[in-house]
Amino acid sequence: MLPVIFEQRMQSQLGAEYGAFREAFQGARHRALRVNPLKDGLGIGEGRDRFLSLSPWPLEPVPWEENGFYYDSGEPGRHPYHEAGVYYIQEPSAMAPAVFLGARPGERVLDLCAAPGGKTTQIAGMMGGRGLLVSNEIHPQRARILSENVERMGIRNALVLNETPERLAEDFAEYFDRVLVDAPCSGEGMFRKNEIAGEEWSPGNVEQCARRQDGILDCAVTMLRPGGRLVYSTCTFAPTENEGSVERLLRRHPEMEVVDPASCLPGEILPAEWGFAPGRPDWTVDQTADLRMTLRLWPHRLRGEGHYLAVLQKGGTFAGRALSAGGTQQGIREKDCGQYLEFAAETLTAAPEGSFLNFGEQLYLAPGDMPSLKGLHVLRPGLHLGTLKKNRFEPAHALALALGPGQVRRICPVSSGGESRGDIPRAEDYLGGLTFSCDGEKGWHLITVDGYSLGWGKLAAGTMKNHYPRGLRKM
Repeated sequence: MLPVIFEQRMQSQLGAEYGAFREAFQGARHRALRVNPLKDGLGIGEGRDRFLSLSPWPLEPVPWEENGFYYDSGEPGRHPYHEAGVYYIQEPSAMAPAVFLGARPGERVLDLCAAPGGKTTQIAGMMGGRGLLVSNEIHPQRARILSENVERMGIRNALVLNETPERLAEDFAEYFDRVLVDAPCSGEGMFRKNEIAGEEWSPGNVEQCARRQDGILDCAVTMLRPGGRLVYSTCTFAPTENEGSVERLLRRHPEMEVVDPASCLPGEILPAEWGFAPGRPDWTVDQTADLRMTLRLWPHRLRGEGHYLAVLQKGGTFAGRALSAGGTQQGIREKDCGQYLEFAAETLTAAPEGSFLNFGEQLYLAPGDMPSLKGLHVLRPGLHLGTLKKNRFEPAHALALALGPGQVRRICPVSSGGESRGDIPRAEDYLGGLTFSCDGEKGWHLITVDGYSLGWGKLAAGTMKNHYPRGLRKM
């Protein structure tokens, strides 16, 4: 059941199209996954094609995301590939904003409202592990989920924060090349996916969300460098939160301008077959003509739940990269990481590069040019390498997921099927925390499923001790 006031507003907005829109809400929702290019299992950038050859389910491409695929059957969330970070289950229209953000390797990118992590992990794949990705979420529990997804997808260059946009704006004035604001909204595009979203909806909530979006966007503009790109998106249909939010932003910040989204795509063409519709200036107060260059993704025009997005650019001349208010984070010396270096020499063929940071016993590898973390609530300052014990080093699960088989000296494969293959144990048993017999050299082994890293095991006397994290085990 859709809220009556919502239906009345949508009928007024869409006119003759309302019947098709209403009918779309009666059908089954569209499900999709996005292949993680950071986990190709081969280290040669052929991850998507390799996954398609292994996929247990029929897949059909999502037109606007080269790594996105619809699925109608199966349960990808229960497969070992999911725990290995081979893909992220994501609503198909939600894949569009990051495509237009167009993040590149080596840039500084901010995902300001990042939980649960779909768009952050998509951006990370575009960056290829190079540059700095700051992923922020204001709500502590959702920030923890964000951090867990960053770990599962094997992302090395992400700084995960739990801060307010206002606090970040104090430290990062004109710091980022690109900023994504996937704003908290009234969630009208989630009515088919989540019945509670419909029950919690009200016109008052729409207005409250719009006011919150104004404040978030002001902070985003502050943190965007001159010439930088801002993408604003929501999963709602309310003009007040979509074209209205962009129009109010343009009033407050004349240095910002709406950019033709086609200019962000290869060939500078927006394919008609994608089904994207232009924004509607006639639904706003000022009826700003440039709002036609924003995009609406309607559920009756494409296979998705619906989205809105706008691409904006900040005027001015880029005079070079700014420092954060606290400067650059200072790392610790290599000689203070002796246990890790011994582990790396014995276990890895190619160790990840970066500067070392420690938080108590926990050792991290920070991406280059990491801003000062002083005064920030940090959940993940780069790649978690492991724990520095008194006489030994214990590698982190995050490190296993960030490595490929070609970067580790000892590999132990497990089977992705429901049954063991010969002497190869099942992935389900490993994920459940079981030990198993194994031949090989003693020491740390990377457990892999079909060539994808899954976690650590430590072999001694023919028994592989299971080091899959207890909190993730699936009995």
